[in-house]
Amino acid sequence: MLQSGRVPERLTKRSLVAVSHAIERAALAPAEDGPTVVMALFQRMPYFERESALYQRIAATAAVTVIGMVGPTPPALPQGTYGVLLDEADPLAREWSVLVLTPRFGAALVAHDRMEVEPTAATLEAGRLFDGGWSFRRDDALHEMVRLRGQLADRLPRVALLVLDDVLGRARELPATPGEARGEAAIRLLVRRAEQARVALEATRQADDVSGQSPTLLDDTAMRRWTGLDGTTASGTLPVALVAVRVAEPAGAPERFGRRSAAREAQAVLGALTAPLRSSDRAVRLAEHDYLLVLPSLSEDQAIEVTDRVREGVAGLARSYPFVAFEVHAAVAVTARRPLPVDDVRHALSWAVEQGVPLATVAPESASAPAGVL
Repeated sequence: MLQSGRVPERLTKRSLVAVSHAIERAALAPAEDGPTVVMALFQRMPYFERESALYQRIAATAAVTVIGMVGPTPPALPQGTYGVLLDEADPLAREWSVLVLTPRFGAALVAHDRMEVEPTAATLEAGRLFDGGWSFRRDDALHEMVRLRGQLADRLPRVALLVLDDVLGRARELPATPGEARGEAAIRLLVRRAEQARVALEATRQADDVSGQSPTLLDDTAMRRWTGLDGTTASGTLPVALVAVRVAEPAGAPERFGRRSAAREAQAVLGALTAPLRSSDRAVRLAEHDYLLVLPSLSEDQAIEVTDRVREGVAGLARSYPFVAFEVHAAVAVTARRPLPVDDVRHALSWAVEQGVPLATVAPESASAPAGVL
């Protein structure tokens, strides 16, 4: 955490959700030692919307509740909360924090988005990686509350600052509750065991997803689940490179060389497509000869490098199939949009095929036309 002096941990979103919920439930517990103040940074509106009913309950009992997130217009917040809109370039836009403080109790989670994903995650969203930490110690929460109060002071009304300063002042004067270290040790054990159970469950789900097919080639159902379309996700966080690839063989090849040979060629093509992929990457078949590679956290240059390796791999198949010359076209886009703009990339791929160019790039966050030709 920023102020505790502890070395930041590498944390997944899934583990942070569990700790956040525990801290939020602590905020709802009766405060026998004075007023409660709560601060939470959600990054994007969809993440807050999922918890808005809970924060309505928190705001009804807390003395001050501050909610921060990126957004162009004031979000609809529960009555009694103070909203802070963050600019995309603000360092706080990448922070996920939940702080609860009373004069004698405190809990804090502070994490910074790495804009990366855990390779073995069941979904892109659940596997998002953060650096940070959490604590159920009053003084840790006090220090983090002081930090955020200073960073947000010019964006909060005076009445909110007065209440915050009153609780901060009383917390500085009073000792924390004895036994915090023991209580936190028990909580960490529960979180660790829950994380171990999650990892085991995700391993089982991944085995089911790839049963009977290539380990990196997903069907539509598995791809939908992995990209988070059935859960809560938001634009503007994790960047993803999309590479649409069409591998076409000469017309009539199956009839000339036999269906069995064609099946072997298809497996060889699939091997060339997936060979450059990392464990965090996925591939899906879009049509008979069209594929989509989904590459989290890669830049456009890095995605183009992967595409070049795919092209080289497919070209190398001529050594095994000298009578079949595969033609490869591709389109590359890097996006932080959700849902992923697959149709945009497919449109660019069709454009590349029609124009007879090997690779087209899509303008960032735009579907208007391919941005360039390589």
